[in-house]
Amino acid sequence: MRTIAEINEKISRKRAVVLTAEELKARVAEIGVTKTAKEVDVITTGTFEPMESSGAIINLGHTDPPIKIRRCWLDGVPAYPGFGAVDLYLGASCAVEVMDGEEVRERGGGHVIEDLIAGKPVSVRALGQVTDCYPRASFETTVSKETINQFYLFNPRNLYQNFIVGVNGGDRPLFTYLGPLQPRLGNAVYSNPGAISPLLNDPDLQLVGIGTRIFLGGGIGYVAWEGTQHFPLQKRLANHTPIGPAATLALIGDAKQMDARWVRGCYFKSYGPSLMLGVGVPLPVLNEAVVERCAVVDKDLVAPIVDFSIPRRVRPTFGLVSYAQLKSGRITIEGKTVRVAPLASLFLSRQVALELKQWIEAGTFTLTEAVAPIPMERSFLPQDRWTDF
Repeated sequence: MRTIAEINEKISRKRAVVLTAEELKARVAEIGVTKTAKEVDVITTGTFEPMESSGAIINLGHTDPPIKIRRCWLDGVPAYPGFGAVDLYLGASCAVEVMDGEEVRERGGGHVIEDLIAGKPVSVRALGQVTDCYPRASFETTVSKETINQFYLFNPRNLYQNFIVGVNGGDRPLFTYLGPLQPRLGNAVYSNPGAISPLLNDPDLQLVGIGTRIFLGGGIGYVAWEGTQHFPLQKRLANHTPIGPAATLALIGDAKQMDARWVRGCYFKSYGPSLMLGVGVPLPVLNEAVVERCAVVDKDLVAPIVDFSIPRRVRPTFGLVSYAQLKSGRITIEGKTVRVAPLASLFLSRQVALELKQWIEAGTFTLTEAVAPIPMERSFLPQDRWTDF
């Protein structure tokens, strides 16, 4: 029906018809797939959820005399310096180092990244390896995004295509990457926003590939590669959506262009820091099949209920539950009614899709052709070798 070049030509003339994923689903329910596909050029999806496998590449710039950094802290958070002399990687889930006698600070790399994006000053303390070309041994200063060379997010694993529902069947509270789980099935937590989530609307990754331009943290980003723990071979329903964690993407984007509204440090009690991140993916309506896949609704998407009280990699489950049930706020597990809460912000996920829609309608965001597809035959390799020392 259409090509990306034809859609971009309409975007440049501000004549493209753009619907958010929610609007698209409502339109299909009203007039059907075929008529909707003829009307719509682009569908926007969005999520705002914790993505701890994220971080920032930072180049501080050379000092005088020069330093070859081998240990570094940004506002007390260790940054990895094993690249060039003043290149750093700041992981979102890296916690503040606490000195003996200091009170634990609920802060980490995600908070420092948020501060830098917001234009706030951040302290730097560095120790160097003294060499003939890098004679300086230490360095302390304050930097901002305006005083460093490069500052971009490079996130190894974002946009899980689906995820789990966490519960606790044990007899004590558990503190997890999904937040606190109360004992004896006291609550349940899910993290994917369901039918508006980007990759659940493109289950076979036919529209998203390496080089796809996206909304990342309030700026423009790109799909860089498959994400770590990418597992497209997950079991799937008849509508091709996975029944648990499946595909993931590695994302990249210039953090100097981002907005702290969409990049927020967060902290999970007794677990550690992370990063709440807004990501939106545009899906070009190239044919009817695109609309048919995007018409999927929450009652037709499922996630596994996983018991975190069993301390193993493969934990027992209480079966599958639909996202419609999850979003009702209550689910039933073995005859017990359990309260449910989302870890993702459903409101802000919708706002991501809406803002991306506005960018496209204004002609400031065009679509890209993928330069290569995301592999869809990747298996998941665990570490099952146990060695006694």
